[in-house]
Amino acid sequence: MNDREQDTGDIHALAQAALKALPAPFRDAAQQVALRITDWPGEDMLAEFGISDPLELTGLYEGIPLTEKSVFDQPSAPDTIWLFRQPILAEWRERGDVTLGMLVAHVLVHELAHHFGWSDADIAHIDRWWE
Repeated sequence: MNDREQDTGDIHALAQAALKALPAPFRDAAQQVALRITDWPGEDMLAEFGISDPLELTGLYEGIPLTEKSVFDQPSAPDTIWLFRQPILAEWRERGDVTLGMLVAHVLVHELAHHFGWSDADIAHIDRWWE
């Protein structure tokens, strides 16, 4: 296994550990969301949010939040949380004040909050991570 595969595997293992550490009701709901880890966000993802620097996007939730789901919804794909390896590693190196596991857990929980129907403003109000 090369270094790149090892880092991706480590991030996947750290994300799985964070999922297992969630309280039961959240952990059970999180099991319904696909987890994807890739090096970089896609051009389409960046364009959708008007982001020009791919290092600015560490994670993304794609799907219909639980608060908006209907039995009439016919999903074309599973709800998915994307973790972007290179931006996460860059932020971790730049911060220097958290472990990689803490950062991966933070990004994952942030994206799960979107799955549960929270807006970025809701998350920022409760999560003082960046202060």
